[in-house]
Amino acid sequence: MERLPSRRRLLAAGLSLAALAAARPAVAALAPTPRQTAGPFYPAAIPLDSDADLVTVVGRAERAAGNVAHIFGRVLDPDGRPVEGARVEIWQCDAFGRYHHPADRRGPADPNFQGFGRATVGAEGGYRFRTIRPVPYPGRTPHIHFAIFAPGGPPFVTQMYLAGHPLNDGDGVLARVTDAGARARLMVELRPAPDLELGALGGNFDIVLDRAALGG
Repeated sequence: MERLPSRRRLLAAGLSLAALAAARPAVAALAPTPRQTAGPFYPAAIPLDSDADLVTVVGRAERAAGNVAHIFGRVLDPDGRPVEGARVEIWQCDAFGRYHHPADRRGPADPNFQGFGRATVGAEGGYRFRTIRPVPYPGRTPHIHFAIFAPGGPPFVTQMYLAGHPLNDGDGVLARVTDAGARARLMVELRPAPDLELGALGGNFDIVLDRAALGG
């Protein structure tokens, strides 16, 4: 006949399971988006037109050169909660690889491209920008700079890259992210998005802030 476990053994097993359950987090924390350098071309002065549409500039009739791209996503904390009220800023070079910055001496930037934009995160954590598909310039693969300012926290700076772009492997800034999983969290696939705008691309870039960015 099979022996039944003693009450003492059952109690010990129960205590062990309870200890394991207590040590295990109830919900696995989300891996944060890797931080990246802001680079030298954050605007020296914030442009008067700094809304979320970088393709059109107030007072100019022509649209920016380049392929229009809608970049959208959510800003979350490590527990997956939306960071409502966070400010998201982006900046990037124009379709010719030039920034609106006095330190970029490669020639004048496209006057019809805003180059910098801001958006505020809503209750669901969402943000959206209308910009152009990023292009390479000497020494860098295509990218868009992001800075997120959570309420009460310091800036969180990162960069967004194009998934599968052939110049990614030779980019010195991206090469600092050696973990494959972390590197994947910086990649976005831009796809045709005719439901958003005829001829435009669209891509989702969710950003998970680390605890330090939340002031904790």
